[in-house]
Amino acid sequence: MSDTKTFLITGVSTGLGRALARAALAEGHRVVGTVRTPADAQAFEALAGDAHARLLDVTDHAAVDAVVDETERELGPVDVLVANAGYGHDGLFEESSMDDLRRQFEVNVYGTVAVIKAVLPHMRERRSGHIIAVTSMGGLITMPGLSFYHGSKFAVEGILETLGKEVAGFGIHVTAVEPGSFRTDWAGRSMSRAPRAIADYDELFEPLRARRVNGNGKQPGDPDKAAAAVLRMVAAGRPPARLLLGPDALRLVRAGREAFERDLREWAELSASTDFDNVSQPA
Repeated sequence: MSDTKTFLITGVSTGLGRALARAALAEGHRVVGTVRTPADAQAFEALAGDAHARLLDVTDHAAVDAVVDETERELGPVDVLVANAGYGHDGLFEESSMDDLRRQFEVNVYGTVAVIKAVLPHMRERRSGHIIAVTSMGGLITMPGLSFYHGSKFAVEGILETLGKEVAGFGIHVTAVEPGSFRTDWAGRSMSRAPRAIADYDELFEPLRARRVNGNGKQPGDPDKAAAAVLRMVAAGRPPARLLLGPDALRLVRAGREAFERDLREWAELSASTDFDNVSQPA
């Protein structure tokens, strides 16, 4: 293939990371994939294609820097970074601990940022590259029982949008990929669940938690189709700042935006009432 790229993808053991790695390898790209165990590393390097596994915990920021520097030195420039590693925390705000919040942000926010910060100087020097982070439709909308998860994904969305504006002049693209419900381990082994303690929330939360547990493995989204969509986006000359994946993501985010617009309209007069009286308004 004439436009072979080197991908660095975090979290390739399962799920969207694994699907994307397989798809990129099938297209002839080189893929450096990070995993947590030697067994996962061996399994990844057994895939057909130019696959290179690296053991990495993204919360170990010194190790992140070392893996990126080693990749650049030994395998060549990283053309596409996919910061995919992360997990979900399922738990009501009042029933979830500060340690739950800290761990959620350590992985989903600090880990993502650490990987991007390690790759960015190399891309900036080359004046090229594509930084992708897998956030979620949950970085744009919310559902009860996922407040810490949503907080982490909203944070990454804001960081990515700002970063994209800062590096656009260097030929670097930044994209948030926002999946809906895909048939991965997100609601299974990749999710932590806070224990229940407050009966007042039973009526609201118990059906939601049961739906997430019972729906695991039955989600409508096909990870292989998501991977194909991401690769198509990477090949585009002008990739988007955001890429929603899944009809459910489109539907729910549109509904969330419509609700936001309604609030803007209904409260516009109060919103505009806060300037000093002698400040002239633009025509």
